[in-house]
Amino acid sequence: MTQFAPQSGTADAGTPFREKTAWIAVVAMVVAYGPYFIAASMVEQRGEPHDTLTLVALFAIATAIRLLILAVGTIVIRARSGADARLPPDERDRAIAARSAATAYYALMAGMILVGIIMPFEAQGQAITNTALFALVTAEILRYGAAIFAYRRGRHG
Repeated sequence: MTQFAPQSGTADAGTPFREKTAWIAVVAMVVAYGPYFIAASMVEQRGEPHDTLTLVALFAIATAIRLLILAVGTIVIRARSGADARLPPDERDRAIAARSAATAYYALMAGMILVGIIMPFEAQGQAITNTALFALVTAEILRYGAAIFAYRRGRHG
């Protein structure tokens, strides 16, 4: 089992590999999807006609940026983490992953209730689609954020 001592400050050699990858995932999601949602909300607020193809292309670009950040970040962290990166998840890692997924599930369900039950009466088209995508991204950020919090606080799920 991997030893862990809660750290404060920046990621260093004492930070578990899975916490480092969670940080990379959060940064990748915020950097990639933040500008997309800002642009989509600006189009929505101005009342401009929705160019679905443009928004799909922007979302594809954001996803490519996210995947690039994840790939490069994971490769760098894996190279610097040594043996920790090669260890399979232990009981603590699995408990943290399960608890983090449960936390994200509630946010995802709230978003899907909004999109599937409430918004069809008040909105249409791209607004519903972007809200669903926002719910998915938010749930993923919460999942990784809950994992980071658990690793930082030394909690086991």
